[in-house]
Amino acid sequence: MAKVESKKSQILLLKSAIAPLLDLLMDLNVILIQLVSFSCVLLLLRASRLPRGWVIVSAIILLVLAGAYYFAPAWAGFISGGLWGLLILLPIVGFAQVNRLVSQEKYSQARGLAMGLRWLHPADGLFEYPQLLRGMELGHQGRLEEAARIFDRYGSAKTLMGRTAIALLYRAGARWDELLIWVEHHFQQKILSESTLAVYYLRALGETGSLEQLIQELERFEQRSPRRTDPVTLNLVRMFALAFGGQPEQVQQVFDDALATHPPNIREFWLATAEWAAGNESEARKRLLALGDRSDAVLRNAIAWRLSHPPADPERALSQLSKQILSRLATDIQQESRYGSTAFLKNKAYATYALIAANVAVFAVEIWQGGSEDLETLYQLGALVPAVVFAGEWWRLLSATFLHYGVAHLLMNMVGLYFLGTIAEASLGSKKFLLAYFFSGVGSMLVVSLIAIRLGSSNQIVVGASGAIMGLLGAIGAILLQGWYREKARVAAKRLRTVLFIIGLQIVFDLATPQVSFVGHISGLVLGFLVGSLLAIASPETKSSVEPL
Repeated sequence: MAKVESKKSQILLLKSAIAPLLDLLMDLNVILIQLVSFSCVLLLLRASRLPRGWVIVSAIILLVLAGAYYFAPAWAGFISGGLWGLLILLPIVGFAQVNRLVSQEKYSQARGLAMGLRWLHPADGLFEYPQLLRGMELGHQGRLEEAARIFDRYGSAKTLMGRTAIALLYRAGARWDELLIWVEHHFQQKILSESTLAVYYLRALGETGSLEQLIQELERFEQRSPRRTDPVTLNLVRMFALAFGGQPEQVQQVFDDALATHPPNIREFWLATAEWAAGNESEARKRLLALGDRSDAVLRNAIAWRLSHPPADPERALSQLSKQILSRLATDIQQESRYGSTAFLKNKAYATYALIAANVAVFAVEIWQGGSEDLETLYQLGALVPAVVFAGEWWRLLSATFLHYGVAHLLMNMVGLYFLGTIAEASLGSKKFLLAYFFSGVGSMLVVSLIAIRLGSSNQIVVGASGAIMGLLGAIGAILLQGWYREKARVAAKRLRTVLFIIGLQIVFDLATPQVSFVGHISGLVLGFLVGSLLAIASPETKSSVEPL
C-alpha cells in the first residue's frame, strides 16, 4: 500500500513539474498559429508584387496549417511554424544577407550562401544567381574574359537572371552607351517596371550625359513602383541622380545612411563624380586618379569612362522642373535620415535591451516563486490591485509593469518592446525614451486604477508592460506627426499612416479579447503621445538647408 501511495505521489509530482512546460507549449503553439496565418495572408495579399515562388509557398503553408489544425490542433503551430521558418523566414534573412554581401563586393561569400538558398525557392529562377555572382567575382578580380563567358552563357532577354547577366556584362566593361541602346531597344515599354533593369538604365542615362532624362525617368520610377522597390535600390538610383546633379553633401548623406554597407572605394567614386558635376573638375580628377591605383578592374573601367566622359553640367542640362525635382529629392534624403528606417538603426538601443532583460528576469522570479499564472504569486511580487494601491501601496503602479501573466503575454510584449523601443530610443535618446516609457506605463496603471475604483472593480489584478509599450507607439506617432507638420516630410507622413494602421489593429484586437486591458492600452497610447509631443517640441531637429540649383 505504501508503494502504491509513493508511486501516486511521484506521478503527481511529475505532473506538477510538467504542467508549466505543457502550458508553455500551448502558448507557443497559439503564437505560431497567429504568426504563420498573419504573415502568409499578408504575402498572398501582395501576390501581384511578389515572385510566384513566394505566393506558392505561402499558399502551401496555409494549407498545411489548416490540415494540421483539423487533425492535430495542439501541434498545428509547430508544424506550420517549421515550414514557415524554413521557406519564408530563412530565405528572407538569407537573401538580405546575400544582398548585403553583394553591396560590399564580397561575391565569394554571397555565392556560397546563395548556393544553399536557391533550393528553397526553385520557382523563382534563382538557380543561375550563384553563377552570376561568380561572374561578378571574376570581373572584380580582373578576369573580365572569364566573367564575360559566364554572362554570355546565361544572358537572355527572356528571364530576369538573363537580363541581369547582360546588364552585368555591359557594366563590367563600362559600356554604358551600348547598355542604353540594348535596354531601349528591347524593353521600351517596361524599362521602369523591373527594379534591376531600372537601376542599370538610370545609371546609363547619367553616364551618357542624359541628365534631364535621368531626373524625369527617376521621377516616373518613384511614382510607378514605390512599394515594389526595396529601399536600398530606391536610394541607389536616387544617389545616381544626386551625384550627376552635383550634390556631394547629399551623396555623402545617402552613403552614411541607406547605402552604408557599400565599400569605401564605391563611395569615393561617386563623391568624386558629384564634385565634378558641381564644378570642381580638378579636385574630382585628382580623387579619381588616386582611386584608380587601389581599385579592382570593374571600378578602373568606370573611372576610365568617367575621365573620358565628364558629367553634364546640371546648370545647363536641367530644365527648371528637373531642378525642382532634384531639390525635392535632396530634401527627401535629409528627411529620411531623420524619419526613415535607417535613422533607427544607427545606434544600439541599450535602454531597450536593458528593459527587455529586466522584464525577462522578473518573469524568471515569477516562475521561481510559484508560477507566472499564479495570482497569489503575482500579488506578492507587486501586481496592481486598485484598492490596495489607493490604500497606500503606490509602488505597485511601477512594479506591475514588469510582471506578466504567462509566456505568451511576455513574448508578445517583448517583441513589441524590441521593435518600438528601438525606434523610440533612436528618436528620443535613452534618457527621454525611458521617461516616455515609465510615464506611459505608470500613468496607464494609474488610469486603470481610477476607472476600476469608479466602476466598483477595485479588487481586479492587472499586470504587464502593454501600457508602456503602447506609450512608445504614441510617442513615435507624435514625433512623426510633428515631422510631417513642421517639415512636410513625406516619409514621416508615410510612417505615420503605418502607426495609425497598427493602432487600429490593436484596438480591434483589444475589443475582441476581453482579457486584455483596453483602458490600459488606450491610456498608455494617449499619455505616450502627449509626452512624445512635449519631448519633440523641446528638442526639435535642426532643419538642414538644401542649396537650390
